[in-house]
Amino acid sequence: MTAALTDDRRAVLSRRIRLLVAVTISYNVVEAVVAISAGTVASSVALIGFGLDSVIEVGSAAAVAWQFSGPDPQRRERTALRVIAWSFFALAAYVGAEAVRALLGAGEAERSTVGIVLVAVSVAVMPFLSWAQRRAGRELGSASAVADSKQTLLCTYLSAAVLVGLVLNASLGWWWADPVAGLALAVLAVREGRNAWRGDLCCAPAAPRSCDDACCSGNP
Repeated sequence: MTAALTDDRRAVLSRRIRLLVAVTISYNVVEAVVAISAGTVASSVALIGFGLDSVIEVGSAAAVAWQFSGPDPQRRERTALRVIAWSFFALAAYVGAEAVRALLGAGEAERSTVGIVLVAVSVAVMPFLSWAQRRAGRELGSASAVADSKQTLLCTYLSAAVLVGLVLNASLGWWWADPVAGLALAVLAVREGRNAWRGDLCCAPAAPRSCDDACCSGNP
């Protein structure tokens, strides 16, 4: 329970979260630049959406960094959660619309070797960052840190979906696999946005439940 944490332990967890957030921001800045550039060249909705998810993930992580930069992070929890939730919804709206437009014949994606390599690396890296931040966030009782870790985990799901779409398009010429991967991303983004929004209600400092319950862990 978060009430049993000592001040020293709280300080350690806060520093750990700030470090993980810094690593996440740095990685995603590079990822966004490469993915959006490669996606634009290949006309890949899924790859561009992947890059935009990285941009949004930077914003989400920045909100958590802002929260933990103050002397009392819990006072900033509500604002950080709202930023994270709306970032999910914005991503879902854009990628969903672009995926539908592509399926209706707006253009077929070309092969992108750079994109395939980039996404494969993310599949390997992102789960570890998400797990570490979620573990620290739960122990500290921070719904925003847990929600941001879910944003990082979404990047893993997205990486897997985009990787399948890119490989199928490159190997079999299944152009529709790319926008379908984009639609899968949009669905996941809406789900995680709802979870982040609910986390503001069920994992606030005054709530009777701990951040170890289903709501704050991101489960329905």
